[in-house]
Amino acid sequence: MEALNLRFEESWKMPDILIVNRILSGEKELFEILVRRNNQTLYRAVRSFLNDEDDIKDTMQDAYLKAYQKLVQFRGDALFSTWLVRIGINEALLRLRKQKKNNVLSFDLADAGKEYISHISDPSQMNPEKQTIQQETRHLIEHAVDHLPQKYKVIYILREVEGMSMHDIATCLDLSDSNVKVRLHRAKNLLKDHLFKLSEETPAFEFGNERCDKIVDFVMKNI
Repeated sequence: MEALNLRFEESWKMPDILIVNRILSGEKELFEILVRRNNQTLYRAVRSFLNDEDDIKDTMQDAYLKAYQKLVQFRGDALFSTWLVRIGINEALLRLRKQKKNNVLSFDLADAGKEYISHISDPSQMNPEKQTIQQETRHLIEHAVDHLPQKYKVIYILREVEGMSMHDIATCLDLSDSNVKVRLHRAKNLLKDHLFKLSEETPAFEFGNERCDKIVDFVMKNI
């Protein structure tokens, strides 16, 4: 058992294409490595199209099963993650078409959003007030991104959150590189407009929530 675990751990260091070849040779247990390596990327890609968490989970599972079934078709010309994301997007679109057919669903900050979402600080190093602010900021940005038109949303998430190259995004979506750049620029402008509108509607330097409670507690205990 120890030898098996050691061999599995060593396999984690291997390039995707070598793992694929070993899976095709009969070591199907190594597919777990590809799943764990790509779960976050696939989740973000599928979430660009679907909102319901159960739908996202089911679509991811379908994508992995489809990828396993078609693994022999992966030649290594592109990254495995790019190949997988394309399958995931196709599965998400298929689910959307089924939902629309059944009348179940209809679909409808900026550069800083990337920093808040993908370069979040360690919450354990923050005081409770900062943790609350960070959580609220994350929710605000995720909400804003979720309300982008879908064709802009998927490109923003894959590029600014997941860090995928422009060329790989173009490959996933069957778009030209220039089209991807145009849509990304449009997505950023839409987010800027959303955040600017929100800033006009929200008063600045409010003194509430936990800070207010602390002052009240201190004063009432000391009068």
